[in-house]
Amino acid sequence: MSDHSFDPKMLEALVCPMTQATLSYDAEKQELISKPANVAFPIRDGIPVMLMDEARTLD
Repeated sequence: MSDHSFDPKMLEALVCPMTQATLSYDAEKQELISKPANVAFPIRDGIPVMLMDEARTLD
């Protein structure tokens, strides 16, 4: 694993800041998905950016 890849084990500790729901990991898009909030949080350099201002609304 490179220094810039996301460790899926982090999902056990992370929840959506808006809904407190568990997140799913989209490896292809490098995002964490909150289905209840209908948003995706970016992962940059292996670090999830869990800010609502940075999240994108899902289609």
